[in-house]
Amino acid sequence: MSSARSPASATVAVDGDVRVPFTRLDNADPQLLAELQDVVARVSREAAFTLGAEVEGFERDFAAWCEADHAVGVSSGTAALELALRGLGIGPGDEVIVPTNSFIATAEAVSAAGATPRLVDVDEESALITAELVEAALTPRTRCVIPVHLYGRTVEMEPLLALCREHGIRVVEDACQAHGARYRGRPAGSLGDAGCFSFYPTKNLGAWGDGGAVVTDDADLAERLRLLRSHGEATRHHHELPARTDRLDALQAAILRAKLERLDDANERRRAAGGALREALADSPVAPPPPPAGDGDHVFHLFVVRSSRREDLRQHLSTAGISNAIHYPTPIHLQPAYAELGLRPGDLPVAERLAHEICSLPVFPTIEQSQIERIAAAVVSFG
Repeated sequence: MSSARSPASATVAVDGDVRVPFTRLDNADPQLLAELQDVVARVSREAAFTLGAEVEGFERDFAAWCEADHAVGVSSGTAALELALRGLGIGPGDEVIVPTNSFIATAEAVSAAGATPRLVDVDEESALITAELVEAALTPRTRCVIPVHLYGRTVEMEPLLALCREHGIRVVEDACQAHGARYRGRPAGSLGDAGCFSFYPTKNLGAWGDGGAVVTDDADLAERLRLLRSHGEATRHHHELPARTDRLDALQAAILRAKLERLDDANERRRAAGGALREALADSPVAPPPPPAGDGDHVFHLFVVRSSRREDLRQHLSTAGISNAIHYPTPIHLQPAYAELGLRPGDLPVAERLAHEICSLPVFPTIEQSQIERIAAAVVSFG
């Protein structure tokens, strides 16, 4: 799930009080901002803006952090998904199973690779794809499955991986919202044939613009990805295959490398904030996100609740000075871009129901206890 655009992090007054922001970006942390400005100044002085040492250094660090053998920096999470598919030889005539409850980039990447997304419903409780849903959707053309670790919650991967191994199907993890989440002790993105990440600024690991990466243990795939991201160029002016430009900028790599050192701590604070907010909302008029399954994890990129009166809830929260959002209001199968697939309202009912009920509440590493209490009080007071 490549990009999840969220409300701005600005804090504004509401009826004399201060609005709880949806998230906070790097400009809200003076110490971090100063450090990152020093990083930008260093890269600027060196004038090495494309690939090179900064990108290679980040790729080494990110691969190690993901417990993978290789990381390949690319221009966005969407590019990461597309290039992973192309690198695995998936294209025209192939089907790729994609959950309809995701940002549209998950399906767009399949289309961009020339394959056809086969959109499926999600589990009612987790809002994620499952092995059972995938098995029911398999066809002779199925070549790949993209499990999406949505909102920061991990998919139940072991039965899905076993199913795909049985049928010779590739697995490309969309971990664009799940940096640092773990499943059975292993990082999201390290479990399938490839794992794809977005570094959009609001992500748990966010750049100062677009960026992405693919992690894999497959050395041949990693080498092919490096060709695909940069004109198929193996050595200067020697192009082994037709490709295009999807490189990660050196400036972004340097910023990400500095922020990666803080990510474990930031994720722990997200987990703590998400747990505290979930507990505070246990007896509220909304359904908070359920705890992750025993083998799974949740790093709370987003904190998503459900209400049958979602629009009334959003208005109530806004009046109380609580920023909020919807991720995502229209399932992919009902987007005009995918009308040609022939799916109609009612075909994937769980995702359609979720789209009418979900509401994202503020959560970020530096959220204060008083802000959690304000959010909870506003939700509890919703009649």
